[in-house]
Order: sequence, then C-alpha cells, then structure tokens
Amino acid sequence: MKLLLQAVKLIDPRSKYHLDHIDILIEAGIITQIAKKIKALPEYKVFKEKALVSPSWIDTNMHIYEPGLEYREDFKSGLKAAAAGGFGLVCIMPNTNPPVDNNAQLAFIKQAAQHALTEVYPYGAVSHKIEGKDLAEIYDMHEGGPIAFTDGSKAISNAGLLERALLYVKKFKGVILNNPDNRDLSEGAQMNEGINSTVLGMQGAPKLAEELMVSRDLFLLEESQSRLHFINVSTQKSVALIKAAKAKGLAVSAGVNVANLFFDDDELLDYDTNFKVHPHLRNKEDIKALLSGLKDGTIDVICSGHKPLHEDEKKVEFENASFGMSTIDCAFAVSHTATSKVLNEEVLIDKWLKGYELIGLPIPKIEVGERADLSIFNFDEKATFQQKDILSKGKNNPFVGRDLTGTVYGIVKGNKTNIL
Repeated sequence: MKLLLQAVKLIDPRSKYHLDHIDILIEAGIITQIAKKIKALPEYKVFKEKALVSPSWIDTNMHIYEPGLEYREDFKSGLKAAAAGGFGLVCIMPNTNPPVDNNAQLAFIKQAAQHALTEVYPYGAVSHKIEGKDLAEIYDMHEGGPIAFTDGSKAISNAGLLERALLYVKKFKGVILNNPDNRDLSEGAQMNEGINSTVLGMQGAPKLAEELMVSRDLFLLEESQSRLHFINVSTQKSVALIKAAKAKGLAVSAGVNVANLFFDDDELLDYDTNFKVHPHLRNKEDIKALLSGLKDGTIDVICSGHKPLHEDEKKVEFENASFGMSTIDCAFAVSHTATSKVLNEEVLIDKWLKGYELIGLPIPKIEVGERADLSIFNFDEKATFQQKDILSKGKNNPFVGRDLTGTVYGIVKGNKTNIL
C-alpha cells in the first residue's frame, strides 16, 4: 500500500516537524517521505481530511475477556474498537478465565491477537490464579515478553506478596501495577461514601480504602527501591501521596481513568448502573485534584479503564450489577473534553504516550525510514456520541448522548490502516 497523508499537522515534540503542516508518504508500511508538499501519484491512496497526526497512542488499562469470558469482549471486537478509538497498542489486564499467569496463556493471547490492526501488550498476573496468595511464574513470563505485572482489577491485598513481587521484578527492571483498594474497608460498597450514598441509602466506600493502600504500597516501594505503578487513582489525597513520593525520588507512576475525570458521584442519583465503576466516581474536589495531578506530572497517564460487560450484568438491581464501564470507543474525546480547560493539547497527547515508558517500549518515531505507527485525529470537531459509535461488545457506555469534542479518524500500523 502507498498512502499519502496530505496537509496534516504533526504533534510530536521529538520531531523536527513538530506543529508543522506536512505531507507524509508511507510505502509498504515505511515512512519514505516527509515534506511540505508531496505530489500525489495515481497509485497513491490519499487521506486529506483536516487532521493531526501523532505517534500512535497506548492505553495502559483495558480489559478483553478472551479466553473464557468472550461474551463480554473478545479480541476481534475489542481490538476493532481500540483501533477506531485511535489506539495503536493496548495493555490487556490478566483477568481472564483462566487468568494470564503463565507462558501458555501469554502465547495464546499473542496468537489470538496477531492479525489485528491494534497491537496487544499482555500483562502477566502477579499471583497464581490471581488469588493473591502465591507468586505467579513471573520470571518465566518475563522471558516471554512482559516486564509489567498486575492482578488487574483485583487489588494486591497481601503486603508480603507485593513486597516479594517488587523485589522479584527488580532483577530485570520490571514494574508492578496495583489497583489500590483496601477491601477491609470497601467490601460490599456500591459507590463512593458521602452525601449521595447517604441520600440513596447505599453502602459507600470511604476514600480511605484507596488512600490507605496507596500509602502502604509507597512504604513497600521505598523499602524495595523497585518500580510501582498505580493503575487508576481517584482521590485528592492519593494524588498528594504520590506527589510526595515522587519528590522523594521513588520510582512511582500513576494513571487515571477517563470516567473519573468526566463524572462525579451525582450521576448515581438516578440509579444508572452504567455509572457503577471502580474506582468509584468521587466528587468535584477529587476531579479538580486529578486534573491538577495531570497538569503537574503527578499523574503520568490517562487510560480508558475499558471494562465491557454483558447487558445481563448491568440491567439488574443496582446492588447486583457488576462494576465496569465500556469506554475504549470514545476515550480520546472524553479525555479531551474533560481536560481542555487545564491541559494544552500537546500535554494531553503526551498522557496517551507515557505508557510506552511504563512497559519499557520506545515511543514510535515519525521519521523517514521508520515504520508507520500513527494516530490520526482532530481536536476541534464536536459530536454527540451515539450507540452506533460503539464497536465494543460492551454497551455499558454512559457517554451515549453526551456532547464530546474531538474526533478520531483511525490509525496506521505499518502497511495496515482503518482510515480509508
């Protein structure tokens, strides 16, 4: 394929063409020319929308439930939705059935996803069967590729297990990801503890459940001098704790889900189960702190937090509904809409690229001779997100009917694209 991108604006501070309007010619998957104007030959496929181009984005928090739970999301549907959402690489949580806790499971995922447009980075589980008791086969899995390990949506509650894992991955400069939630404090909770949980008569989870685990994990990190990433944080105090830890020089990083930037717990007043998520939707002060954390670098990455569920898991009484929100299809537009008053557009794109550093991969280069690995988008176009825009199997997406700013045209990955 010979693909010519005409008059696109490049967003890539690493490139000498940063913020320039340029033409990019891609032949057989390789960038062969970058110039102000490239003549379009008859054999070229030409893309000439008013668009921006950046290195392809990475999502560091996505669930695809193959094998075992494909009724929620399989690789075909999940990766098609991710590509439409502008993501060239997605990091997949290990919460499948069976869990990804050995090399055989890693090999299955790589085989199942090998022909998709969006590439997959599978996290390995920290504990055997994600039961939180014994270490999984971390070193064997590392030899198969991953340097990042997590129990995904399950918090690593056992402090001894987390400490051993931190020390173990230190041998190969790996990283442990944790979902901070002290279940001793949050067990049975349906939403954030506060005025709204009292009004609704629901059991609430105190913010302390997250903050206590963040604090514990940071103590263990300081002791081990390893690397730790908080998958998703949601409270003002969590941000402050992480900021202080970074100031001390600890190798800690953090992410935030798009839902926690966009929604507060007022949304639950109508008992809409699509807003039943984890981490819980907090209040406006917490959102303000999360945005400040993004701006000052305390929070390193924005992630989709994509957790697709079957309608039978959502269209039930609130207390019986499963936690999760389907977001990958609209995550970019949500992030732009939520952060536009705080982050400039270059910083926003950087938050969708920082994940490469987390998993030890270089950010794709937009240079002549490099493999094409691009996200193509527009910051300005406004649209109402609609049900038809959801390509994921998971229809538990509360952004339907919301006005969002930002359009994704698609991605280019080598010799494959979905923009034409």
